[in-house]
Formats: sequence, C-alpha cells, structure tokens
Amino acid sequence: MAVPLRRRLPMLPLVLLAAGGLRAAERSSSAMEELATEKEAEESHRQDSVSLLTFILLLTLTILTIWLFKHRRVRFLHETGLAMIYGLIVGVILRYGTPSTSGHDKPFSCSQEDRPFTTLLVNVSGKFFEYTLKGEISPGKIHNVEQNDMLRKVTFDPEVFFNILLPPIIFHAGYSLKKRHFFRNLGSILAYAFLGTAVSCFIIGNLMYGVVKLMKLVGQLSDKFYYTDCLLFGAIISATDPVTVLAIFNELHADVDLYALLFGESVLNDAVAIVLSSSIVAYQPTGENTHAFDAAAFFKSVGVFLGIFSGSFMMGAVTGVVTALVTKFTKLHCFPLLETALFFLMSWSTFLLAEACGFTGVVAVLFCGITQAHYTYNNLSAESRSRTKQLFEVLHFLAENFIFSYMGLALFTFQKHIFSPVFIIGAFIAIFFGRAAHIYPLSFLLNLGRRHKISWNFQHMMMFSGLRGAMAFALAIRDTATYSHQMMFSTTLLIVFFTVWIVGGGTTPMLSWLNIRVGVDPDQDPPPTNDSFQVLQGEGPGSERRNRTKQESAWLFRLWYSFDHNYLKPILTHSGPPLTTTLPSWCGLVARCLTSPQVYDNQEQLREEDSDFILNDGDLTVTYGDTTITANGSSGPHTATTSLDDRRTKSSSEEALERDVGAADHEITSRGTRLVFPLEDNA
Repeated sequence: MAVPLRRRLPMLPLVLLAAGGLRAAERSSSAMEELATEKEAEESHRQDSVSLLTFILLLTLTILTIWLFKHRRVRFLHETGLAMIYGLIVGVILRYGTPSTSGHDKPFSCSQEDRPFTTLLVNVSGKFFEYTLKGEISPGKIHNVEQNDMLRKVTFDPEVFFNILLPPIIFHAGYSLKKRHFFRNLGSILAYAFLGTAVSCFIIGNLMYGVVKLMKLVGQLSDKFYYTDCLLFGAIISATDPVTVLAIFNELHADVDLYALLFGESVLNDAVAIVLSSSIVAYQPTGENTHAFDAAAFFKSVGVFLGIFSGSFMMGAVTGVVTALVTKFTKLHCFPLLETALFFLMSWSTFLLAEACGFTGVVAVLFCGITQAHYTYNNLSAESRSRTKQLFEVLHFLAENFIFSYMGLALFTFQKHIFSPVFIIGAFIAIFFGRAAHIYPLSFLLNLGRRHKISWNFQHMMMFSGLRGAMAFALAIRDTATYSHQMMFSTTLLIVFFTVWIVGGGTTPMLSWLNIRVGVDPDQDPPPTNDSFQVLQGEGPGSERRNRTKQESAWLFRLWYSFDHNYLKPILTHSGPPLTTTLPSWCGLVARCLTSPQVYDNQEQLREEDSDFILNDGDLTVTYGDTTITANGSSGPHTATTSLDDRRTKSSSEEALERDVGAADHEITSRGTRLVFPLEDNA
C-alpha cells in the first residue's frame, strides 16, 4: 500500500539529520585517526633520537675509557674491545629492561602468490597502507616476532654499514698507507692477500662442509645448508682485521716490516674477501641442481672475480687521477675549504659509483685512497693536507668504534640468531687450519726469493694476528634472509668477540714471547746482513766487480716507478722533473702545457713526505761536506756503496768522515730532490 506524500514529507528532516550525524561522526573519527597518526610519528621520531643518542653516548664513554687506559698504559684491551663490551651492556638493558610497546602482528595468508613482494599495499576499510619487506620468518617463530619498538629502531639496515660506515674506514687505510715499507714488501703482501685468502676460503669452506654433514648426521641441522653456503662463509670469515694488533704495534713501535706485512695483507685482504664472496654468490650452475659443481659456472665465477676486481681498481684509480687533475689545473688551493670539500666528496663518491655500476666499492675506495695520497696530496694546500688527514682519521675512528659497539648490541637485539655449538666449534677449528695453511706454506715459498727472510717468529705472529672484525661482520650481516646465513652471522659475531678480546689482549705477551723487536724507529730498517750491505773503498782494478746497492723495493713496483716518476707525477702533480726534459723534443708543446710552473720553481723541494721509499742504483748521492758518496761507486776522496735504508748504520769509513767534518749536517740528494737532516750519532 503506497504512503501518501504528505505523510512521507515529515520524515525527510529526520533522514537528513541522521545523514549529517553520520558525516560528523566520520569527520570526528578521521580527525582522531589523524591525531593518532601524528602521535605515532612523533613517538617514532623520539625513538629514533633515543637510538642515535644511545650510540653517541656509547662512543663518548668509549673515548673517555680509552683516555684512561692510555693514561694508565693498559694494553690488554683495545678500544674496539671496549666498544663491544659497552654495546653488550646496552644490548642487555634494551633486551630485558624495556617493555614491549607495540601490539601483536596478525599474519595474513597469501597462498596464491609464489614469491614475496618488496612493497605491499593493504586495503584497510577503504584506506591503503604501504608495507615493506623485512625478511623471512620461520614458521616456528611466527609468534615470537620482536614487539619492542626500541629494539627495532637500534637494528640498522645492513646497507648503512656498506654505504656510510665502511667507506671512511677503507679510504683511510689507503690514504694513510706507509708506501715505503708497503712497496718494499709488495710481492709478499700480494701473495698473502690474494693467494692466501683464496686458500683460506677454500680450506675453511670444505672443512665447514664436513661439519655441516656431521650436523645433518646427528640431527643438528633443521634446514638447508649447501656447499656454496660453506664457501661463502669461508670467504666472509677470511677477511682479517687485526686492528687491535696493529694499534699495539704502532704504540710499541714494533718491527716495521712485520707491521707492513700485517697491515698490507689486511687492507688488500678485505678487498679480496668481498670480491670473492660476490663471485661465490654469482656461481649458478646450469641444470636442476643449482648447488652442484659445474665447470662452466666455476670459470664464470673466476671471470666475475677478475672483472669485478679489475673494474673496481680502475674506477678507484681513475677517480683519484681526475681529482688530482682538478686540484692541479684549478686554483682551488686558494680556497682550502672548497678544496677539502671537493676532496671529501670525490673520495666518498668513488664507493657509491662503483656500487652503482655493479663493481665493489671497497676495492674502488681503497685504491682511490692510495691514488689520492700519491698524487692529489701533492697538489693540496698545506691547510687542506692537514684537514684531509685529520678528517678521515676522525671518521675512521668513529665509524670503526660505532661498528664494534653495534656488534655488542646486535648480540641481543638481532632477531634471527641461530647458535649451533657444533657449527661454532667447527668454525674455530677450520679458521685455525685455514690461517695456518695461509701463512706457513706461503712464507716458505716467499722466502725462496726474499733477501730479508720472513723469520719463524714473524710467521707465528702473523698466524696469531688473524683477527676478524668490521669487514667480516659487515659481510655477514648483509644477507641474513635464510637459515644458513643466519647461522653464519651468529657464528661470525662470536668469532669476532673471541679474536678481539682474547687474541687482541694477548698481543703484548706474544711479542715478548716471540722476541720481536719493539721500540723501533719507523724510519729505521733491520740491521744489514753480509748479502744486503757492503762497503767498498778506493778505485782499483777490481772496481768493476763492485756490488751495487741492492734494491729493497719489490721488483713489481720498480717496473713502473721510472714511468711514474718521469711522466705521471709531472702530469698529475706539481712535483717531479719537467716534462720538457723527459718527453721527446717533438712533444714540446704538450709538455709545456701539462707542466705547471711550480715544477720549474720547486725542483729542489721535497713535495711528499715519503719520497725516499724507492732505492735505485745511481739515484742516490750522499754528501758529507766536501766528500760525496754515490750508490754507483763514483765518489770524492772516499768511496762507499751504501743505501738509503742503511743510512743509520755506521761503517768505519763513515766514522772517519764524520771526524773530518765534525757535527756538520749531511745532505741526501735523489733525482734533483734534496732533503737535509742531521744523522744520528750511534756511538
């Protein structure tokens, strides 16, 4: 039955009123949701500030404790070990002293999808919310997801370590490299870094594969663990970082050759380890079993290793050369602030550029640092030289201690730890055998061609000093998505703790037990032996059989030294001989354009701190007053064959000369570059 129109009209105001009330309620609800969202954002911002403040306070406490240890001359614990201890304490407080602040997550089923999505849009009552992928969670831990927002905040994205914290550490290693001792032992360092790291990786990987088989046999393995995972663990854990040992060596002034071998190996070893791990990840056999051995895939991985390493090396060197050219042909030295800023940005961008191009930023920024120190440093103003050295030294110190503090924190805040006693014990045993196979056989082979042998006490110290540190941690935390990688990360963390605390703390007693020299001047070299130093006097019939000064630098480096000194240095810097004297006459126009006026004005000024790290026959002239001694035998009243490395060792002829000239200053001239300093009196 139809309702008359006059009876329906009075109901319209009620309907409109109800609709208005609903809209008002919706607006009120929307306003409350916006207010809640703003409060959540404000709370998230506060937690971010607290998390960063926590790390700053950790670093501050570490610095104050370091000062106390240095004041008390305490050497049993290094600053990195302190940072780890403080990180552990804060981790315990955050784990067990802060309550959960968020609600429980509700799992949703997406059984129709066969792969996870990086970004997920969820429709909640008509509003879309964006969620990002955090990683895989095993079914057994679905109800144990971390509900503490503070613990989530202090767990950093692994890319933070690679893109922000690692570049200053690696660049500082290359920029502060002591070239003289490094290049004198270059052949041995390359052998330890490349061949030794590969040997260590494969030995550890194969031993750990046996451990994994044993775990499967005794029922200790709950998920898949492939042979390639074991090799990846071998590559990760082969990255040595003897920062504690090197700091003690530097403080005690230990033997310079031992320091150079350990430092050079650790610098290049990190680069080799990261490229090796990338090559193992790139190993993809054809066929159904993607983890079986495939010769084609193996050689492809070798090609990937060579391609990545060489490409990263070239990118770092080219960036350094470009920076040197910019600082040479512009007048940025008139504005030290701009000069320092450009140097900093070019150096850091090398890492990001290499990563963006598919190469390895660690290798690129390392060789960029070496190139910057060799070329660009000579073009900088005095103020910029001091600024760049101090800037990267501070960044290196803060970044390294930040990483070690985070290691201690991660032991309690990381959500996916898998600790297996069998795997951990097997890892320690495998590392011992891998390090032994790395050091002793290579040292034996290297000693066959070395004049200054790597003694047994040096080999034992290098074996003992194989600490693991920031690079191994950064490589392990970069991928923790699978069961095997989570176990590898947890084991790596424990290995770093053990080596930094136990091995690092035992460095000083080990130096004493092995009778290794300490208190050595960095510019002083080992005492000469009969086959490395010989003094000849007089000109006689047998002078043609006179032994020349034996070159201390590695032959590989001597191959390109002359080219670098005669051509690259004059092109890229304000030092070296003018190109007009080294290039052919028909290149005169190019030579004049590329040679800066400072080269002509400052030919006799030393423009780099360690220009004496190369020893070449005929290049060395030592002048004592009116008497000249040269490396090729030509002399004044007295003739001696000597070397710059042996300048602090007195011979009978030197003592006679000093009696003649008294306490006069002595000059050492090399290739037109003059350095004047008084020789010490060893009497």
